[in-house]
Formats: sequence, structure tokens, C-alpha cells
Amino acid sequence: QVQLAESGGGLVQAGGSLRLSCAASGSIGALNDMDWYRQAPGKQREMVAASSWAGSRNYADSVRGRFTISRDSAKNMVYLQMNRLKPEDTAVYYCHASGFTPGSDYWGRGTQVTVSS
Repeated sequence: QVQLAESGGGLVQAGGSLRLSCAASGSIGALNDMDWYRQAPGKQREMVAASSWAGSRNYADSVRGRFTISRDSAKNMVYLQMNRLKPEDTAVYYCHASGFTPGSDYWGRGTQVTVSS
């Protein structure tokens, strides 16, 4: 089993920055995707930024140019640098990872990000 632990959330003013971290531990084989999702109150969970083992990076249109996902595969860590934060970025941010075998899909418990106007 793989455990994911997020850290780095908090309260920040609009225009500010935060850096989220996610550490994977447990029975880790190679992890394929390591991603960040978020869920705002009353809304569905959405992908924010995704990274693959092969090195590809994808971003939601709403965060492209402001957020950057990075990954340290040797340490099983993934990060999300969030700049120029907006109140609409307020949500619980979740780390997600998947392995190369079917059914290997993992979620963290989430970290709250609140952006005040």
C-alpha cells in the first residue's frame, strides 16, 4: 500500500504564493503519474497539474502560467508551486499517484488552501 501526505497549505492573500509538497511512502514501486487535484466547496474535484514518469506536464487552463508542478522521483516527492494566487484557487488540494499496475491508484487526505481577497 502507498500513503501520500500533503503539506504546505494555508491562508494567503490574493497575489501571494504557496508551495505544496506531497511525500509518497509505503510499498512503492515505480510511480507513473503524480498529480495535484483540488476540490472547492460545492464543486467537483478537478485536476490542477499532472506529471508523468516520462516527464510530461499538464495543467488546467485556470492555473497555466501561474502554477508549476515538479517532481523528485528518486525521493517520491511531488511539488506544486502556486504563484499569483486568486480567491478562486481556494480549495482542498489533493495529491494523487498511480502505479504501472492496474488498480494502483492512491490519494492523499488533502491540504486546505485559502486565498483571501
